[in-house]
Amino acid sequence: MKKALITGIDGFVAPYLAEVLLKKGYEVMGSFLIKPARRVQNVIYEKLDLLNKNEIRKLVSDFKPDYVFHLAGFSSVAKSWENPELCRKVNVEGTRNLLDALIKENIKAKVLFISSAEVYGKPKFVPITEEHPVNPENPYAKSKLEAEKICLSKNYKKLSIVISRSFNHTGPGQTPDFVCPDFAKQIAEIEKGIREVIIKVGNLKPKRDFSDVRDIAEAYSVFVKCKPGIYNISSGKAYSIQEILEMLLSMSKVKIKVEVVPEKFRKVDVPVMYGKHSKFSRETGWQPKIKIEETLRGLLDYWREKVRDIL
Repeated sequence: MKKALITGIDGFVAPYLAEVLLKKGYEVMGSFLIKPARRVQNVIYEKLDLLNKNEIRKLVSDFKPDYVFHLAGFSSVAKSWENPELCRKVNVEGTRNLLDALIKENIKAKVLFISSAEVYGKPKFVPITEEHPVNPENPYAKSKLEAEKICLSKNYKKLSIVISRSFNHTGPGQTPDFVCPDFAKQIAEIEKGIREVIIKVGNLKPKRDFSDVRDIAEAYSVFVKCKPGIYNISSGKAYSIQEILEMLLSMSKVKIKVEVVPEKFRKVDVPVMYGKHSKFSRETGWQPKIKIEETLRGLLDYWREKVRDIL
């Protein structure tokens, strides 16, 4: 049985990925820093601080993974402005520590490093391909690009490393630090009567590439078919934040007013960003399947349940 280590099992995508891998017959270990809100049956859970080199070496030495899915990291663009040094330390040094541990323990695992489409910065053309110039414009993106360079360095040639430049993804389980669940949570609270009938929003003009988290998990699960290198994973479509909001409002049980508030604007907001996933699809056969309306409905229902359970 092939062994898969997922770092960041306490994150958003990882539980979905674990379920996919278990169905495909993998033995799965998930490392976490914070106690996971959702546990997946038959996953081996281990607490791990990626900044602790000894902890990482012991874990990889004991488990000896065939595949490593490196999902752990600092994931919020907005919060990266508030704490850029922590963002860099987790995303860059944490990645270096993991790869060093694999090399030092002589574990020739195939590694998937989750980077971000944020490394491209303001697009010079769309859809964005892997050949698009990189120009990171926030601390999060800069940390991801620096970690990519580590993955591609000669120090880790013994490892087979695939880099995923993932575009936006959402779905049930995502925290309200991101725009889609932020809207969904507000709508659920308004429906419950615990928030005034006004949804507060930021800039609605930007267009983004939104994939369903389940499509992303399936994509990550087939990375083993890829040659080492950089791949976009995206839906290949762009929706404005306004369109996302309107779709969610159309699913609401009550009529809601919209208020634009300055505090919800980003420091840097790229007007249009969507990617081309043809390189990844050619090597793996993967295609996005879940429609945006289904994703948003599932997200809203998730927050309705969360609001109901809290009160």
